[in-house]
Amino acid sequence: MPEKQQSEKPLQELRWNPLLQQWVMVSSERDTRPWRPSSECPFCPGSPEMGYGWRVKLVRNKYPMLRPDPPEPTRHYYYNTSPARGECYVLVETPDHNIRDVDQLPTSDVVEQIKTIIELTKQSMEKGYKYLFWFRNKGEEIGVSLVHLHSQVYVLDFVPSIIEKELESIREHYMNQKECMLCKIIEVEKKDGERIVYENNSWMAFIPFAPRWPFEVHLYPKRHISLITDLEEKEILDLAIAKKKVFCGLNRLFKKQMPYMMALHQAPLDEETQYYHLHFEIYGAYRSNGKLKYAAGMEMAGGNFTYDSIPEKNAEKLRENIKSCGE
Repeated sequence: MPEKQQSEKPLQELRWNPLLQQWVMVSSERDTRPWRPSSECPFCPGSPEMGYGWRVKLVRNKYPMLRPDPPEPTRHYYYNTSPARGECYVLVETPDHNIRDVDQLPTSDVVEQIKTIIELTKQSMEKGYKYLFWFRNKGEEIGVSLVHLHSQVYVLDFVPSIIEKELESIREHYMNQKECMLCKIIEVEKKDGERIVYENNSWMAFIPFAPRWPFEVHLYPKRHISLITDLEEKEILDLAIAKKKVFCGLNRLFKKQMPYMMALHQAPLDEETQYYHLHFEIYGAYRSNGKLKYAAGMEMAGGNFTYDSIPEKNAEKLRENIKSCGE
């Protein structure tokens, strides 16, 4: 029998799931992070790591899943492991503790968020990392531990599984059809029209034809780009405006804050993938009746989502609410 890991020793490593062909990040340190503390908020100005005089601030996660200099992983006689190399950040998006979503922020602050991620992406490329994954979880309903508006960044030595699948599908389409799949989807959505919820000169937001979440919104740049570092100044401004509009509409739908997950899907940092088309995915978690959608048996165990409404009808509802949002 192999010697067991001592329970008191911190464990941080990647473990390979051979059945699903994906890495699982394992960290015993994550168990120690605070859960909705009732005392002082660690992200408010004046806390030890935040200081004063900022509008948007990027800080290292105090309870990281990955480290630049990770410990040696355990060795197993059958299963594969790897060092949990990477970097984890928190992007604190406002000094105001009472702001609940991006639509309540000045556009200039949203622009600064995007530029902060662009700069971090450049730094991560220089360090030889493979992927930068920017995401936001919002709402106690989906398990957010701190309500102060923030997002997170994982800088990785591997490509997340869903994006790896996207890369494969988009590459195959490009090889067979000699076109970008997402550029084609923009063309199709423009022709159909009924799923578009907002667009400006640079970006289009729509509920996809086959969504997984009730108010799932995809946000595509109209110009074919692969990395967030490729965005031009006007595209950054238009992205900030588009994000504010979409989140405003989601929060007006049921006259309460929409719990959601948001993620940037971009190309790997270390290889040529011009065929890939950067985009954002937002998973609004309330169903059409304002009740929470749970990813349960069929979704989690089977991998196929169920949709309890009609995407085109939900797009119409969201589009009308976005129209009522101010500039």
